[in-house]
Amino acid sequence: MGGAEMSKISFRFYKDHEVRAIWDEENSKWWFSIVDIVAAITESPRPRVYWGTVKNRQKEEHSQLYSKCIQLKLTSADGKKYATDCFAQEDIEAVVKTLPAKNTADFLDWFKYSENTIDGQSRKKAYTLWESNIVADKDVGKVKALQQIHAYLFGGLYDFAGKIRTKTISKGNTLFCLAEHLHSFLQSVEQMPETTFDEIVDKYVEMNAAHPFMEGNGRSTRIWLDMIFKKRLKMCVDWSKINKRDYLDAMIATHTTDSTRIRELLRQAMTDRIDDREIFMKGIDYSYYYEQEDGAEVIEEKKEDEE
Repeated sequence: MGGAEMSKISFRFYKDHEVRAIWDEENSKWWFSIVDIVAAITESPRPRVYWGTVKNRQKEEHSQLYSKCIQLKLTSADGKKYATDCFAQEDIEAVVKTLPAKNTADFLDWFKYSENTIDGQSRKKAYTLWESNIVADKDVGKVKALQQIHAYLFGGLYDFAGKIRTKTISKGNTLFCLAEHLHSFLQSVEQMPETTFDEIVDKYVEMNAAHPFMEGNGRSTRIWLDMIFKKRLKMCVDWSKINKRDYLDAMIATHTTDSTRIRELLRQAMTDRIDDREIFMKGIDYSYYYEQEDGAEVIEEKKEDEE
């Protein structure tokens, strides 16, 4: 296994711990880094050593699990690829149960459930955007393109997939564009220039203020943003370089017309690797990670008398 057959990279997040995975095209399954799982469950400062001890015990006991462990090259924090012990998705539960850690049950609940949530199903669809051409080049940057992205991600999951909302919504203390003004607001956003980096970020910030869908705005709009960057600047965002909390705080600040921080975060994360599948896959994983737990899009529908 290797080369093109192992080119799909995924990053899952368990309680803010990164768990790397790689897709085996030949056998149609994911392989997960066991060292990442050990780090997430045990919070050991030396997860490789911890796993090495468990692995040696498996070897001494002639455990069948030992024979199922393979080494695959995964990208590390320093950007280099290293041989990493991995187990197939179907073996993770058995392996995790051999780890003497208090968080194993909680981890397994997350591991088995995360693929079946709306986010999990939508993320699988997002991965296939790499091969699709759902947005015509002439439509990039338009509201129509954002609707197409949203419909692709959430079709079959939400009955409003791709549809502009007709109700006013809020998130926390933020009230998004009132429903009765949304159509005209979106038209004005669509007409905004998108030639320079600053113009594109301004357009992105305004589209976020619009929040045109009942759910799934952030995940759709970040893909929409990258499409504009790729078309206009031949660049895209390496979302893995942007910390979740920093991103959320920066976007909250834009609601008070302060776009300074989001500009800084995006600028330092720009890359010209627009044809790099790993950059795209990581971008999807981090984008969905931003919406987990405290970053989740907890949208409230505003009643008529509150508008």
